[in-house]
Amino acid sequence: MSHDERASLIVALGVPVSPDLLELALTHRSYAYEHGGVPHNERLEFLGDSVLGLAVTEKLYRENPDLPEGSLAKMRASVVSTVALAVVARGIDLGRYLRLGRGEELTGGRDKSSILADTMEAIFGAVFLDSGPEVAKALVLRLLTPLIGEIDRFGATMDPKTSLQEAAAAIGGPAPSYTITSSGPDHARTFVARVSVGDIVTAEGTGTSKKHAEMAAALAAWTELDARAP
Repeated sequence: MSHDERASLIVALGVPVSPDLLELALTHRSYAYEHGGVPHNERLEFLGDSVLGLAVTEKLYRENPDLPEGSLAKMRASVVSTVALAVVARGIDLGRYLRLGRGEELTGGRDKSSILADTMEAIFGAVFLDSGPEVAKALVLRLLTPLIGEIDRFGATMDPKTSLQEAAAAIGGPAPSYTITSSGPDHARTFVARVSVGDIVTAEGTGTSKKHAEMAAALAAWTELDARAP
């Protein structure tokens, strides 16, 4: 990453991050495998996931004193979902800065929701290590608070396969049917799921596992059905 690119991303984030930590946060495992096993961002992602969860949980708890635990949990799941995090990542053009392996580069990895969401969490982890928990939590809330006002938009992301099944049943359609294909080496495999609800709707989704691909496909199909609703 050039100095200008790093500066541009830091401006978008609004917080300083050391060059080494920022580069690590942007390094996908596919890049690491193709460059002799250099460190990648999955440990930072693990840390950032906890920072994200705590920041959102605390905000929802304090601002919704009358909501029961179950409702708070559903709200949190919507806001911290892969789709919601990918929306945030696209909002700061995170994809342009990713360090990807050739296979991911060729298959559109810079705009894959799963990669964008994981990298966003890694960024949160890097900021936590560099500037401490309060700065990291403030970054999470600055980026994600706008989405809290759009809970319904992301509600289906909690369980898109169930949401699609319910939507199909509501219009008298058949149960969704899934097929899976995969490509790439074992260490960086990409799965593509195709889901059909009879001849009513068909959609595809990609992911780093069969489960994630099916969820992405289900969400795409559900979104299309929801858009058709009167």
